[in-house]
Amino acid sequence: MVQLHVKRGEESQFLFCTTTGAALDAIIQQVTDIYNGRLKVDRICSEMEELAQHGVTLPPNMQGLTDEQIEELKLRDEWGEKCIPCGGAEFKKDEIGRRNGHAPNEKMKQVLKKTIEEAKSLISKKQVQANVCLTLDMVTEALDQLRGAVTIVYPMGLPPHDPIRMEFENQEDLSGTQASLQVIAEEEAQLWWAAKELQRGKKLQEYVGRNEKTKIVVKIQKRGQGAPGREPVISPEEQKQMMLHYHRRQEELKKLEEADDDTHLNSDWSDRQALKRQFQGLTNIKWGPR
Repeated sequence: MVQLHVKRGEESQFLFCTTTGAALDAIIQQVTDIYNGRLKVDRICSEMEELAQHGVTLPPNMQGLTDEQIEELKLRDEWGEKCIPCGGAEFKKDEIGRRNGHAPNEKMKQVLKKTIEEAKSLISKKQVQANVCLTLDMVTEALDQLRGAVTIVYPMGLPPHDPIRMEFENQEDLSGTQASLQVIAEEEAQLWWAAKELQRGKKLQEYVGRNEKTKIVVKIQKRGQGAPGREPVISPEEQKQMMLHYHRRQEELKKLEEADDDTHLNSDWSDRQALKRQFQGLTNIKWGPR
């Protein structure tokens, strides 16, 4: 199996296994689906953390308003009255006024938190260091775990305007958000390797050969962004070790230079002409008045 180390910019994302004979159209589609799926899991986990702390989302026309404004406008959160967490709610006001404050009890909160940790670990970037290739089934499993936890805590379901439910139903609206800049549509996705775009309509073996034990680093990005930066010849860790070796070598040379003492050359025992002068009676000669 050919192993693709997928990166976005300089940041590792995941490992993907394929074959040299696979069509690049299929590879790009699968890699893009996994990439976007991981982003979806992260977004849902982030919202579920808020759900565990402050309950379900208020209707859009009530978000950000104070209690006095809601009362003055005679607004009512009908879905909030229906969506009561299993085991009862504990009031924890949302200071930014986005959620209704009716949070799950501690037991149900732990169900959500534990599931969030499991889902994150399943699609974590640490899987790269563990040499685990990510698949779309693993992303789907993480989503199913999150959906199951929400169903346990809210058996009646979430309001239709809650971002978690919208994510599960693939109706999320990311326009105007930072998340929208991260998502890459499949038709706009490109994979680059060795400063070359892996073009659709071809097979992977046309670029990397037929060796099924090949490992390459590919970068995913949107069409029109140009070629991404090339991978450094040496890794940051290797550069760190080289600098450390250079520093140690400099210290060793400095100590050797300090130890290079030639004062012994002025000693009698090192004078090659000392014996000759002794025979000629030229030793212990002092110049000066008598």
